Amino acid sequence: MAAVSALQKTDTIDGREVDFDSIPRIDIGPFLGGDTAGRGRVADEIGRACRHVGFFYLVNHGIPRGRIDELIRQTKRFFHLPLDEKMKLDAKKVQRHRGYIPTGDLSADPNAKPDLQEGYEVSLELPDDDPDYLAGNIMLGPNVWPGNLPGFREGVYGYYEDVLRLGVTLFRAFEMTLGLPDGWFDDKITKPMGQLRLIYYPPQEGRIEADRIGIGAHTDYECFTLLLQDDVGGLQVGNRAGEWIKAPPIPGSIVVNIGDMLMRWTNDEFVSTPHRVINDSGRERVSFPFFFGANHDCIVKPLPRFVSEDRPARYPPTRCGWWTETMIADAYEYRADRRGRIPNPELDWNAPGAAQ
Repeated sequence: MAAVSALQKTDTIDGREVDFDSIPRIDIGPFLGGDTAGRGRVADEIGRACRHVGFFYLVNHGIPRGRIDELIRQTKRFFHLPLDEKMKLDAKKVQRHRGYIPTGDLSADPNAKPDLQEGYEVSLELPDDDPDYLAGNIMLGPNVWPGNLPGFREGVYGYYEDVLRLGVTLFRAFEMTLGLPDGWFDDKITKPMGQLRLIYYPPQEGRIEADRIGIGAHTDYECFTLLLQDDVGGLQVGNRAGEWIKAPPIPGSIVVNIGDMLMRWTNDEFVSTPHRVINDSGRERVSFPFFFGANHDCIVKPLPRFVSEDRPARYPPTRCGWWTETMIADAYEYRADRRGRIPNPELDWNAPGAAQ
């Protein structure tokens, strides 16, 4: 989660209610159905949303309601455990991007107080002899699971597999709208940094201060995010005028937003939009962002079709894994000792691998 620009107002908790059409609602069903004309139409709609808003609601996405209900049920079971039980899986003990993140250990906006939330990190399940894991890569390897919650692993990872497949489908739509060959992203997501975060926002009582909210203003640093919300709401999206627009839940939908890497890949053709969460409902809230990052060693640089004499490359080649690890170190307390010690993700154009 990268901090937002100083132009984005963060000194107020107010969000404006607008018609849902301000954040487009896109039916992906025709794309999943395989009809050529329907696929092209959906890809065009996605492209417009990515270029002008950076956010859209995705409906008819194919993830069963029963799968979602079970994910919500299992997540609440975990966060309702006593703190000492959850702390057995504390990321500070795990020292990888897995497990429990207690309240106070994440600051999405470094200029504000720590976020008022708890989290649980899950990613691609890899064996304990995975070479990247054995080499110490914090983003890759086996997950950690509570030993006292039967059904938790199955309920959570079942959803993970479904949303990962949906994310791969979205890459296909991005290929179409960006004019890339079919399968262009395939070799860049063979072992992706696909991170599912289970988030618990407690009821926030009394007067809510702008610098102490559910999650502070930020942009996501991977390629894109697929966010499942419960029915409570609290998401706000920043527009170009510096206003916060409420993005209330639409039943059966998943919210998609563009992240920093896809913005860099498209040389700002796609927009990575600031957002935040304020839980002023008086109820507990759970949500489930799935951050789809490319392979750790993938080098992202602006696509040639979006670079010209009038529009030079705005970003250097960037290694996805180092970028993500840098942002994690800045935001998460369990990685505070790595701040300033991770290799610079922004490479010289002549650096080895930068030409890939």
